[in-house]
Amino acid sequence: MFNTIRNAWKIPDLRKRMIFTLLMLVVFRLGSFIPVPGMNTEALASLIESGGLLGFFDVISGGAFKNFAIFAMNITPYINASIIMQLLTIAIPSLEALAKEGEEGRKKIAQYTRYGTVVLALIQATALSIGLKGYLLKTDFMSVTLVALSLTAGTAFLMWLGELITEKGVGNGISLIIFAGIVSRIPVGANQIFQLYKAKTASIFEIIGFVILAIIIIMGVVMIQEGQRRIPVQYAKRVVGRKMYGGQSSHIPLKVNQAGVIPVIFAMSIIEFPKQIVGFFPGSGAYAFFNKYFAWGTWLHGILYALLIIGFTYFYTAVTFNPVEVSNNIKKYGGFIPGIRPGKPTSDFIQRSLSRITLVGAIFLALIAILPIFIMAFTNIKIFFGSTSLLIVVSVAMETVKQIEAQMIMRNYQGFLK
Repeated sequence: MFNTIRNAWKIPDLRKRMIFTLLMLVVFRLGSFIPVPGMNTEALASLIESGGLLGFFDVISGGAFKNFAIFAMNITPYINASIIMQLLTIAIPSLEALAKEGEEGRKKIAQYTRYGTVVLALIQATALSIGLKGYLLKTDFMSVTLVALSLTAGTAFLMWLGELITEKGVGNGISLIIFAGIVSRIPVGANQIFQLYKAKTASIFEIIGFVILAIIIIMGVVMIQEGQRRIPVQYAKRVVGRKMYGGQSSHIPLKVNQAGVIPVIFAMSIIEFPKQIVGFFPGSGAYAFFNKYFAWGTWLHGILYALLIIGFTYFYTAVTFNPVEVSNNIKKYGGFIPGIRPGKPTSDFIQRSLSRITLVGAIFLALIAILPIFIMAFTNIKIFFGSTSLLIVVSVAMETVKQIEAQMIMRNYQGFLK
């Protein structure tokens, strides 16, 4: 990876893109320290430090949520809008036809996604302003409106920033913003571990074991992200006039983790959302119930969390990968899987293969997500969402390096005339 970055730095065009990307990420980090006016950030910080869904928001926003900065909601509304548009593209025939129109269709869908991002950001910002009304210095209508509009404007600016990085930077702008937010919390986490060691709360052996475990997790994430099953496809020979077409062999790559980190985010949102709602009513019976049986770190919470991740992995894989469509495309171009008849037998074979390989990816995601529960149970190191954050960081880093490598190949390619 470092060799790729070093070689890319030697290419002037790529060096400009990398510098532009770094500058845009600096702008993102600066915005994470500009507070929204009218909020008691000290009282809010104590609520966020208790973990839960708000704690995860603080991690991916790079501490902006704890500071309640203008980028407190980060790019989360854009991710939600993208997922909703992806689901609607499958459910609504007109959007499905639009997606198949090529570049123009993708531009229109991207425009709809931007509109959806602003709407979702406004709804989420309004809900946060009302839900956190007790932490406002002034609770009148204008103060709540100012907070909601400030948060919405911050998300819209981040969306624009991410698209700039995608267009003029190294690409993958939205993911890089999330990546930068998580990575910026590493010094804070390292300092917390050091303070635990200094206070003799955690031993040196526990810390070394934690570091070794983190390295093993990174290696496992890389293996799972790169792992795939290649189903061979053979194309029949066709004679058109005096020319012969086809006859070559290809393959269908079925990734072990087809859904990425989306199932983890889905499951986390579902399981933490009710707890966050009742958290605004600390004296209620619902609060006592959720705090007793579904608190972060309990075994019931871990089991439910793992089951939700496995279920969402299958759901999102089924949404993003259509075996029937793949089978029809193979048949359309005269291809076939050796030993499998074209048509429905081919789609059934792809579906069975996908289901089996998805099980491995789903179990891996579940284990990665609940690993902090085991760490907190057997050590004194208290972490929240560490494995999930690590999964996002490694996935984005690998994808970014691949994009840089692709741009290097494109710029170093020489045509046959040379």
